[in-house]
Amino acid sequence: MQLASRRVYTGRVVRLDVDTVRFPDGSTGELEIIRHPGAAAIVPCLSDPRTSDDPTILLIRQFRYAAGGPLWEVPAGTLDPGEEPEACARRELLEEAGVTAERLERLTSIFTTPGFTDEVIHLYLATGLTTGAPSRERDEFIEVVPQPLSRVLARIRDGEIRDAKSIVAILYMSRFVLRT
Repeated sequence: MQLASRRVYTGRVVRLDVDTVRFPDGSTGELEIIRHPGAAAIVPCLSDPRTSDDPTILLIRQFRYAAGGPLWEVPAGTLDPGEEPEACARRELLEEAGVTAERLERLTSIFTTPGFTDEVIHLYLATGLTTGAPSRERDEFIEVVPQPLSRVLARIRDGEIRDAKSIVAILYMSRFVLRT
């Protein structure tokens, strides 16, 4: 239970608070927590995963400063104030991958790192894709690379895909959406 909160930093995306909390055993302490508005991530499939033996996924290879270079990811982005997760998913899909989706299906929602942030990412599957025009932000350096799911799963297994939201979204889709 939160007893008090002190804002330490406010940035473009995150805020850092130091909260005084009461723990389950009745003791109290201070915890640092990064407040995040939430995000949406999308697995864009060029072919319907329910009818294709090996659907093609649009992965992006994006430069990530914190990771020290490029990462394989699914398109994703932060919710704007008051924005619904599905609207964010559609916006980010166009901005980063340059496609729109006829169908967007919610997969699940995940906490990214609940030890120090309240960030929740809402995961979606996008099908019925139509090419549009990407409109990337100034700090986004992205290459869109279509790949068959079998190759993407091998990249996860081999440690080439290390982005947690992407791994969860792809594995969730491959286990719970694909035809069996």
